[in-house]
Amino acid sequence: MSMITATTWVPRGFAAQFPTKYDVDEVELARISKLAKLQLEDAKEDLEGARNAKEGEAETEGASEGEGNGVSLPKSHGDVDDDLKEYDLEHYDSEPAAEDGESMAMFGNTKSLAYHESNADDPYITLHENEDDDEEREELQILATDNLVVAAKVEDEVAHLEIYVYEDEADNLYVHHDILLPAIPLCVEWLDIKVGRETTEKGSRGNFVAVGTFDPDIEIWDLDTVDCMYPNAILGLGGENTHVEPEADKGIKKKKRKRSKKANDDYHVDAILSLAANRQHRNLLASASADKTVKLWDLNTARCAQSYSYHTDKVCSTAWHPHESTVLLSGSYDRTVVAADMRAPAAKAPRWGVESDVENVRWNPHDPNFFYVTTDSGILHYFDARAAPPSPEASKALWTLQAHDESLSSFDVNPVIPGFLVTGSTDKEVKLWNVQPSGPSMVVSRNLGVGKVFSTTFAPDQEVGFRLAVAGSKGEVQIWDTSTNAAVRRAFANRVAPVEGEVKERLVGVDEDSSDSEEEGGVEPGGEDGKEGNGWESMEE
Repeated sequence: MSMITATTWVPRGFAAQFPTKYDVDEVELARISKLAKLQLEDAKEDLEGARNAKEGEAETEGASEGEGNGVSLPKSHGDVDDDLKEYDLEHYDSEPAAEDGESMAMFGNTKSLAYHESNADDPYITLHENEDDDEEREELQILATDNLVVAAKVEDEVAHLEIYVYEDEADNLYVHHDILLPAIPLCVEWLDIKVGRETTEKGSRGNFVAVGTFDPDIEIWDLDTVDCMYPNAILGLGGENTHVEPEADKGIKKKKRKRSKKANDDYHVDAILSLAANRQHRNLLASASADKTVKLWDLNTARCAQSYSYHTDKVCSTAWHPHESTVLLSGSYDRTVVAADMRAPAAKAPRWGVESDVENVRWNPHDPNFFYVTTDSGILHYFDARAAPPSPEASKALWTLQAHDESLSSFDVNPVIPGFLVTGSTDKEVKLWNVQPSGPSMVVSRNLGVGKVFSTTFAPDQEVGFRLAVAGSKGEVQIWDTSTNAAVRRAFANRVAPVEGEVKERLVGVDEDSSDSEEEGGVEPGGEDGKEGNGWESMEE
C-alpha cells in the first residue's frame, strides 16, 4: 500500500542553498535522550498493561480448566535460568586464552601494524574525505529558482515525509531527502519561522514544516537539515517534558503527566486533521482535531495558548483570514462552518450550515469578504462572510456547485490568478474552474493517474503560478503546468504569455526506477509482441 495524504509547497528563496547534515552536540543529545526516554517509558507502560491483561486471561483460563487434568504448567523464569546455567551464556563472547597466556582473538597480534597520524599520510587511502564532502554537498544543493514540495506519504505501513525539489525550467522532479514519522500523516503546513532549539532567535526566518498525524501530538521538523532523528519541537503532551526548566525549578522533580482521554485546554487527545500557520503573526499555529477542539499554539514557547470548542464533531479544516489576522475559519463534521475571532473565545461566533460533512474551507485571497466550503457530497459552496445567518439552517450561499459525484476531498484557490480554482475527488478526477461574476464554469477535467485525489495545491510564486501539485492513493506526486492546457490558455488568455506554434501539455513526475525490469530482461509478462508466451498464461486460460 502506498498513498500520499497531503502536500504543501515551499516558496522560492526560503530553502537553504546547501542543507546541513544532522549534528548531535551535547545540547541536542540531552534533548533527544529525554525524548527517547519518554517514548521508552510509554512503551514500557503499554507492554506492562498488555502483559497484565494476558496474565489475567491465562489465570482465568487455568482456573476454569482445573488443576487435576494432568496438564503441566509452564516453567517459571527461575527454572528457565537454572537450565541455561550449564551453557555459561554470560561469557559466550569472551575470547579463550592461548597456552602462552596471549588472547586468541581474531586480530590479537597488532604489534606489527603501521599507524599514521593523518589519513593523508596513508598510501593506501586514495579517496580523500574532502572529495566525498564536496560531491555530497553538490548533490544536496538547492537553487534559488527551485521550489520544494513536501508530501506526507505512507508506503508499506511506513510513514514518512518526502521532500521533493521541483526544477521548473528543466521539467525535473526528484526526492531530495525524507523524514521518518511515528504515525500516518494527515496534514502538513509550511512554517517560515524557526521553532525549537532554545538557542535560536525568536522570530528569525526559517524553513520548517508542521505535521499532524493519527497521534495527538504535532511534530515540527527543519527542512534544511538532512537525516534528522527527532523533530525540533513537539506540540502536545509528548513535548511538555522536553522543555528547558527554569533555574529555580531544576532541583524539583516533576511527576510525569499521563495523557487524558478527555478533551482539555493544554493538548489534543485525538488525531490532528488540519493545521494553519498565521502569516502575519508568524509565531501562531492553529490546529484542528478529531477531539472536536481547535487549539492555538505559540511557536516561541511550543505551548498551547488557547483552546476553542466551537464544534460538536471532528474539526477537519482551518484557514486564517488573509487580512483580519485574528479571524480563523473552521469546518467540521457537524456540518457547520465558524468564523471566529481568536481574541474573544467566549464571544458568539457567526456560523454557517451545509448539507453534509465539511471537507475543506478556504478564504478567497483576492476578495477576503468571501470564502469557499467543500463537502463530502461533492458540492462547492461560496459564502459572503458579512452576511451571517441567524442560524446554520438559514444559511444561503451566493452560489453552489455540484463539482463531483463523490466526496470533494481536495480544493485550492490560486493565490496568483484571480478566479482560478481546482477541485479533486475520490472519483479520481481533477477539475479546473474559472469563477466569474456570473458564477463558476468548468475549464477542464483530467484523470492524472494518481488514484483517488487527496491533495491539490497551487504553487505560491508568481513565476510558477500555473503549476499544480496533485497526489493521491497511488503514492505519486504529479506537477501539472496548467498553462500548457489549451482550455486553460483560452480561459485565462490575459494571464498566459503568448506562445507561437503548438504547445505541448506538461506533466512532471518522478522518474520511475527501471532496474527491476532491466534485471528481468525488460520484457513484459505478455512477451515483446504483447502475445502470451514465455510460460505466462492469461487469467482466462
